[in-house]
Amino acid sequence: MIRIYDTMTRSLREFVPLQENTVNMYVCGPTVYNYIHIGNARSVVAFDTIRRYFEYRGYTVNYISNFTDVDDKIINGARETGMDTKAFSDKFIAAFMEDVKQLGVKPATKHPRVIDYMDEIISFVEVLIDKGYAYESHGDVYFRVAKSHNYAKLANKTLAELEAGASGRVDGEGADKENPLDFALWKAAKPEEISWESPWGAGRPGWHIECSVMATAILGDTIDIHGGGTDLEFPHHTNEIAQSEAKTGKTFANYWMHNGFVNVDNEKMSKSLGNFVTVHDMLKTVDGQVLRFFLATQHYRRPVNFTEKAVHDAAVNLKYLKNTFTLPVSGTPDEAVLADFMTDFEAAMDDDFNAANGITVLFDLAKWINSGNYNQAVKDAFAKMLAVFGIVFEEDVLDTDIAKMIEERQEARAKRDFAKADAIRDKLAARGIKLLDTKDGVRWSRE
Repeated sequence: MIRIYDTMTRSLREFVPLQENTVNMYVCGPTVYNYIHIGNARSVVAFDTIRRYFEYRGYTVNYISNFTDVDDKIINGARETGMDTKAFSDKFIAAFMEDVKQLGVKPATKHPRVIDYMDEIISFVEVLIDKGYAYESHGDVYFRVAKSHNYAKLANKTLAELEAGASGRVDGEGADKENPLDFALWKAAKPEEISWESPWGAGRPGWHIECSVMATAILGDTIDIHGGGTDLEFPHHTNEIAQSEAKTGKTFANYWMHNGFVNVDNEKMSKSLGNFVTVHDMLKTVDGQVLRFFLATQHYRRPVNFTEKAVHDAAVNLKYLKNTFTLPVSGTPDEAVLADFMTDFEAAMDDDFNAANGITVLFDLAKWINSGNYNQAVKDAFAKMLAVFGIVFEEDVLDTDIAKMIEERQEARAKRDFAKADAIRDKLAARGIKLLDTKDGVRWSRE
């Protein structure tokens, strides 16, 4: 039984899908105006790991993650570079796909783009106006927050609290709002700005409406899981709920999941502090699988502190697991012990995808393997559990001459010519090959 911490109820809840053995999941993707940073990568990796565990458990996962390709930053970036907005977005979508591929992230079932859903967005807004949940003002269209039932329940706030602190600044746009909390569904076009024709004149959608439209258009009025970074709880996810449920009259998502922030050397990441780094640049010096391992093996809801030491430790731990995985199979492991390891792993991951506890089980399993318990069944189970964290090791094949040296050393040991055996061991060590003599024969690994 998988239990999920639901942000809406602030509690652990048993996962019960709308359709048996199927998970319909929408995760907010990036606004494609730049290369993604480590905070973006944390969310992508966290939800990819969650997706992979659902698949490990036998679910079919319809995993939708969007690209926001209509935005002020995109418009400004395109203008500064002399590119049209689509070409500008295309560049960073391609970069995103390449970067996350190096992090071992599976492509989404579908990556919808806002520009492909403009007709659906306009129709969605028209329904909200017809129902009295939205109104037009000088070419802009706003959502009536006061009419929304239990607005901001996701963020654990009340409408009165928000109104008290609003001071006309929450959306920052439009002097003609009925309420300062009202948010834009459609924005009137500015001069020389990309726009689409609508019943309210030329314009483009507000940010929040985009995800509501794409999620419901692809997955239906109610979805199983909606996810994203904790910074999206308010106002983005709050506004998604308000407009979606106003339109459909149905619960928008049955479970809300949010991943924690990433700090850099115990400080919040920001350009002003000089600790802002893109994954695109980071991958020039850090192996993608190491970065993935660092991000994936910590509980998704907890804050992550990114440091050089943490990345170094991740590389060391990943190497240990690889050396274990690539050992030759040998021995006759106790099947009951293997079953216990798998049960412990699933118990950890069933508990709100507790990756930290799950990876601890994998290290315990590796220790057991290194004590001489490694047949094909163990290797297959090990590979299956590693894959949940996006870790896939290729078989490491010895060069012919190295294999011959190991064989010669074994012959020397059999003849009790230990001087020759030690000399061969030293030569192999100089080439990065470490040997371990066990009761089942010699094992090797690369340093």
